[in-house]
Amino acid sequence: MRFLVPAALIAALAGCATTRPPATSTPPPSTVPAPTATVVPERFVSVESPDDELDSPATWSTEDGRTWVIVTAKSTHRLVVYDGDSGERLSEVGSRGTAPGQFNRPNGVAVHGDFVFVVERDNHRVQVLSLPDFKSVATFGDTDLRSPYGLWIHEVEPGDLDVYVTDNFMDGAKFDVVPPLPQLAQRVKRFRVDVDGPDRVHARLVGSFGDTTDAASLHIVESIAGDPANDRLLVADEDTARPSTLREYGFDGRYTGRSTASGTFTAQAEGVALWTCDADVGYWVGVDQLAPHTVFHVFDRTTLAPVGSFEGRTTSHTDGISLYAAATPSFPHGVMYAVHDDRAITAFDLRDVATALHLSERCAQ
Repeated sequence: MRFLVPAALIAALAGCATTRPPATSTPPPSTVPAPTATVVPERFVSVESPDDELDSPATWSTEDGRTWVIVTAKSTHRLVVYDGDSGERLSEVGSRGTAPGQFNRPNGVAVHGDFVFVVERDNHRVQVLSLPDFKSVATFGDTDLRSPYGLWIHEVEPGDLDVYVTDNFMDGAKFDVVPPLPQLAQRVKRFRVDVDGPDRVHARLVGSFGDTTDAASLHIVESIAGDPANDRLLVADEDTARPSTLREYGFDGRYTGRSTASGTFTAQAEGVALWTCDADVGYWVGVDQLAPHTVFHVFDRTTLAPVGSFEGRTTSHTDGISLYAAATPSFPHGVMYAVHDDRAITAFDLRDVATALHLSERCAQ
């Protein structure tokens, strides 16, 4: 995550800085040695586009069996669409603005059915567009969100969605001061979204949550992902001073007291995704935003115990990832897409990862 602050807001809030609450005597979490990453070569690296400042990918299957990788482009305020089998850049969607179909600093992105949900940090909203035409059908959150970044979608029942959105509002003239602990109870906002048809999407805020203890509060948030089978959310806290980690919440918004072991992430914990192999086997993949090579840490789905780490030969300084476990023509065992240094996307064959890290055979079938 990198902060870009509008000048007008800097002037308006220059006198509002607060200091971080003092540390308590709570014992630190368990630590683990820094893992050694296994090299897993990328299957493709797309042509670079440094002006876009790419952030997060999401995947969608077209009617003719192709896979689109839809990526947010923060600096050009649009979505970029890539072919998921070749990495070819197919199209760009949108421009800067507040009108339907326009974006202002798009960041998080998620696909559900034939809709793509896009978080816009500087429009303070989530915009919903239909696929494949990218027609804007709804926006929500503009009166509830202050500095939204990431999102995850849970289908509670057909047509009823819970959309979890991270809200990384900060204090200080440069928006780099963590707010007081009581305010961190609003780090994640939950919206109930009703889908009544291809053009009828309605949303309402139903709650906010976040731990407010000094030891476990969410300081700097962006990525979030969930596991419905285990009633679990993982929220990435990027604050490297604590250090950075993935914290576990229930769908009820309560912190479970569990997180990935301290010392696992050397840099910021960024993207996070669930790799579901079958009903009871799977892994979490978390991004350690390092250079010259991003390290991807893999954790047991149930215990959060680390089971291995891998890196590519090119992929660096990754923000978001998207894991697509279904078969495609080029990736019959599934694929993980990652953003490379804000300028390209890369693809890792999931069978290559499972083999290299000696993961369950059910993840490579």
